[in-house]
Amino acid sequence: MALPARWKLLVGYAVIFLVNCINAQNPFRSFQYKYSFKPPYLAQKDGSVPFWEYSGNAIANEEMVRITPSLRSQKGQIWTRTPTDFDWWEVELVFRVTGRGRIGADGLALWYTESKGVEGPVFGSNDNWKGLGLFFDSFDNDNKHNNPFIMAMTNDGSQSYAHQLDGSTQQLAGCLRDFRNKPFPVRAKIEYYQNTFSVMFHNGMSNNEQDYEMCFRVENVVLPKHGYFGVTAATGGLADDHDALKFLTYSLQSPDASATDEALIAEDERAKLSKEYQEYQDKLQKQKEEYRQAHPDEADTGKMENPEEWFETDNQRELGQIFAGQSKMFDALRDIQRKMDDLVGRQERTLSLMSAIQTNQVAGTVQTGGTGPIPGVDTIRRHEVETALANQREIVGAAREIKAYVTEIHQRTATIVQNQGKQVGGSAQPLGYDHVQNSLNEVKEGLNMIKRDISVTAQRLAAQPVTSCPTNQPCVSTTIFAVFMVIQMVIMIGYFIYRDTKEAQAKKILLGMKENHISNC
Repeated sequence: MALPARWKLLVGYAVIFLVNCINAQNPFRSFQYKYSFKPPYLAQKDGSVPFWEYSGNAIANEEMVRITPSLRSQKGQIWTRTPTDFDWWEVELVFRVTGRGRIGADGLALWYTESKGVEGPVFGSNDNWKGLGLFFDSFDNDNKHNNPFIMAMTNDGSQSYAHQLDGSTQQLAGCLRDFRNKPFPVRAKIEYYQNTFSVMFHNGMSNNEQDYEMCFRVENVVLPKHGYFGVTAATGGLADDHDALKFLTYSLQSPDASATDEALIAEDERAKLSKEYQEYQDKLQKQKEEYRQAHPDEADTGKMENPEEWFETDNQRELGQIFAGQSKMFDALRDIQRKMDDLVGRQERTLSLMSAIQTNQVAGTVQTGGTGPIPGVDTIRRHEVETALANQREIVGAAREIKAYVTEIHQRTATIVQNQGKQVGGSAQPLGYDHVQNSLNEVKEGLNMIKRDISVTAQRLAAQPVTSCPTNQPCVSTTIFAVFMVIQMVIMIGYFIYRDTKEAQAKKILLGMKENHISNC
């Protein structure tokens, strides 16, 4: 049943009232350019950043400030030149932390302190600070496997940061978030309003700048009324590039304070503004009268009576934005539903194809007299089967050849061992014994031949008449000749023994090499 017109009007007024109440609680934001930097033209031609100063290993260019490069033991920092002149603030930090390793070190820090920091051991800044430090810690010092980690810590100047514990006993709050090596820049939105400190985090996995999630929120946090903003970073044994792309600062002001400020406007300025407004209204009324005289038809219709109705109010604009947001959400849900239906359809088609393939395979296994391949089944090709079988045959043949070679070596080794141990119970004969025996037999045969030759020569000499030896030629007797031949035989025997000894040593070396080869096989 449709609602009456008056109920619809009441619902509309209620929605407008709620929107106004919500807007009344939101603080007014004002961009502070003296405490911000962003590309392009982030750095000037001389390398300086307007209203900021950097030192250490920091490098500034037109697109970003590289706090530390990916080198070991580097420290860099950038600080505002002047302290803040507002109580509450909001900072949006856009940065990148990239490195080649699976883990990095040490990390990056955002500061709001009573005085500007100097180079020190806490993420590139000094210890015992007064104010707030928001740490993006990359390295796991306490071995609890809880890094990369985001944590906040306040200090009144009396505490030293506990490096070995990663500050776990000193933190206000923290959250476990990975901010290294992301496809898009990582964002952190830090808000300090009415002693409430909150951190929103964008993980850099999408290009949507508003895709924030709550990291933590802490109440009753007291910070210095005026302080300096800074960004520092440090590397240790491991190294990452720490790049600050944007640092946007907004001052926050409550609606009540804004109304108070408006009440403090001087009366003369208020009168001046009222006079200018009245002159503008008179001029506008005069132009309307002239337009009515020039267009009497439109004047009769009454369209010019309330020109304010042509424009939408702030509440109507906000309602339109709400409805537009709901429409976008509905479109996104409908798109997701369509994609889910598409995935379900693909899954059903895939299951049907798999069941059909299994059915065909079972039918092909049962069939024994079928002619032709099973349609729709992508099996292994015949040439692939033949190639696999040929490779298998080659492998088997090579294995057989290796086995035959090893068997032959084993047989030869057994034969050599048997030859060495011929005499049971006695000492083994040397390897060159047979060759020495043959040489001795040859020497004996040579001596017998020499004896026969000597006896024949002696008989011939005895048959001839005895003559005196010539005076100019010496005579050699049979004894001297026999001694000479014996010396020659001794030399020959020594040579044969020396040759056989060398051959025996060479064979021993060869036998040792074969035994080593067999043991390795």
